[in-house]
Amino acid sequence: MQDWHIRTDVIERALEEDLADIGDVTAMATIPADVPGTAELVARADGVLAGIALVAAVYRHIDAGITVDVRCADGDRLAAGDVVALVSGPMRGMLTGERTALNLVTHLSGIATATRAYVDAVAGTGCVIRDTRKTTPGLRLLEKAAVRAGGGLNHRVGLFDGLLVKDNHAAVAGSVGAATRAALAAAGDRTVQIEVDSLDELDEAIDAGARDVLLDNFSVAATEEAVAHVRTREARHGRISVESSGSIRLENVRAYADTGVDRISVGAITHSAPQLDLALDVRPVATTRQAG
Repeated sequence: MQDWHIRTDVIERALEEDLADIGDVTAMATIPADVPGTAELVARADGVLAGIALVAAVYRHIDAGITVDVRCADGDRLAAGDVVALVSGPMRGMLTGERTALNLVTHLSGIATATRAYVDAVAGTGCVIRDTRKTTPGLRLLEKAAVRAGGGLNHRVGLFDGLLVKDNHAAVAGSVGAATRAALAAAGDRTVQIEVDSLDELDEAIDAGARDVLLDNFSVAATEEAVAHVRTREARHGRISVESSGSIRLENVRAYADTGVDRISVGAITHSAPQLDLALDVRPVATTRQAG
């Protein structure tokens, strides 16, 4: 994807965890520095690819002589056995960077795969899947890019680029209405979304000017009632966007989408996505030498 945020500091920290200031002592002990070779990055399971650009970025930090020939793009659906990329160059550096590259691409591809499952589950409803701020510290931009690779949309990036009034804000401000009015007055050109947990709070937010509401932990039946209620109020107030969040799983996301909500935010696509199984299959050095 063209909008990947390849943070060199993330890669540098990941490599430092593995190498410290010493290096890969196993590779240095067993593989001469000048031994060339190739390896295939292979999918071991079906899924959606994300983060392939990071594989090349890791190897650029390890050894400029290592090249990565990418065969699949971020967002591509993978089948077990698909060759995602061909890595060529000095074998020592290739093995030194293997785990860091795999940690990144398998983690991000897992997020893309989980996101795609939710997106597919709501297909045809007009509802979109969004992420949350429940991300791995330091990896948020990468994880949000993985959500996009899986067909989802991003909620706000952080606390700086949009206002989301939650229950604790309302409690300190005195009420949902008071917090809504204060947020709208301060927002400027930033988006403002108001979280509510009852129909009474929903009315209070709308009366205070909210035009984007988040239904927090509503049941499917309660969500359907809330959406119908919002639509009746739009005749007076104009379009009001409705999002659902909380207690939403892959098994029930379609039911929530069918209520007519505009968006569903799912924290699990970032905080609980299992890694997609990808592996680096090294071609035997003897085969490489004979071919060369």
